[in-house]
Amino acid sequence: MNETEISTFNSEIDKLLEIYNQYNPLQKDGTIMIESVKPCITEMANYIIRDKSEASALLDKMDETDFWTAPASSRFHANYKGGLSAHSLIVIRQSLFFAKTFMENFQLCENRDKYTITAEDVFVAALCHDFCKTNFYGVEYRNTKDLTGNWIKQPFYKTKADNRNLGHGNESVLQLIEAMPSYIKNRNVIEAVSRHMGFSDMSESEGYNYSLFLQNPLVLLLQMADQTAAQWFNC
Repeated sequence: MNETEISTFNSEIDKLLEIYNQYNPLQKDGTIMIESVKPCITEMANYIIRDKSEASALLDKMDETDFWTAPASSRFHANYKGGLSAHSLIVIRQSLFFAKTFMENFQLCENRDKYTITAEDVFVAALCHDFCKTNFYGVEYRNTKDLTGNWIKQPFYKTKADNRNLGHGNESVLQLIEAMPSYIKNRNVIEAVSRHMGFSDMSESEGYNYSLFLQNPLVLLLQMADQTAAQWFNC
């Protein structure tokens, strides 16, 4: 990345963080203001995605699926209504928070000229990394006792039995490209989304050259953002 690209990157990262801070959905006590998630993501997308037709298609896709209401998991982080969109936004936040220092450090390594990462790349990768979870969970009920000892029907999330999924990262890549076809040429983002789960979502053959993906700074940035969102903020 040259000096102009770095300057633009830093400026756009700052603007995206400014938009996030206007909504400030993550409260000091760790709770998420779900009502702030959709307008925050929408404003960010409309600001940073240069192809406005693809920005519109991306937002339409999220409206047409259960992205805004689905959980991020059935048992672990953000396993509540709206958890997927909340988790995605906190991953965006973490990606933006680390991005400038991360890329500044990357400019010191010998591969610095091989990768040009934009603020749009950071945002899109973080937003779309878990698209595979849209229309993935259903609500079922089990019998359980309440505090008074009475039996009640307790709802819980469970993976749908008829799911067809190409794998956590790769399914998300497919759904990203369906909404934003130009990204089929953006290998940096495709690698980041495909490999954001690290070794836990790869076949044995894919693991042979895994270290090569780690040369892509966006792969590591997204992995770090995803892990910190889940482990530090339980989101």
